[in-house]
Amino acid sequence: MRWFLKIGAVVLTALFLYYLWIFGHIVYWRHANPSSSSFMDAQLSRLQEDDPDAELRYRWVAYDRISGNLKRAVIAAEDAKFVDHEGFDWEGIEVAFEKNLKQGRIVAGGSTISQQLAKNLFLSSKKTPWRKIDEAFITVMLEAVLDKRRILEIYLNVIEWGDGVFGAEAAARHYYRTSAARLSSGQAAKLAAMVPNPRYYDSHRNAQGLARKTRIIQRRMSQALAP
Repeated sequence: MRWFLKIGAVVLTALFLYYLWIFGHIVYWRHANPSSSSFMDAQLSRLQEDDPDAELRYRWVAYDRISGNLKRAVIAAEDAKFVDHEGFDWEGIEVAFEKNLKQGRIVAGGSTISQQLAKNLFLSSKKTPWRKIDEAFITVMLEAVLDKRRILEIYLNVIEWGDGVFGAEAAARHYYRTSAARLSSGQAAKLAAMVPNPRYYDSHRNAQGLARKTRIIQRRMSQALAP
């Protein structure tokens, strides 16, 4: 029993230090910008396996230099209740669970923008029960420390938008040879439609499903509220 208690104490201490390390980063990011993310590091390592000189296409831009079209498009596509919830869309999670149960496989996620940001910044792409618990703890910290505007600003700057393409500015230049500030409604809707599977859509830009999703997102954009 004593050894069990000692092991338990070590595990709890390690977890406390791990989450304290994450919390410290989030507090720092209230005023400083992340230079990288877990997903960015993983993709850079993947690219450098084939080409040691490979680099990511990435450039941070301030919130005010990202088109309102893209902000509304991403919210319409990924998290319609973003400005209202506290990190979790419980109704969306329930709907996703019912869809997955009906299909017998995962066809819907129900993750909010805050949850996706937690995953992108700190976690791997491997789907495990522990990762979901990790994601939930980090999401709570993000929502407690950062306001919605800052969460969306970081999200739009770090999410993957193609093979080695990260953030709104790099995506706008990669796909449309323009800046994130100048994205049109249609361009923004298409970029938002790419978010769930960016590397696939990078090489299948005229996929029929992508065009359909783009039209749906564009119709919903007028009702999306951005912070």
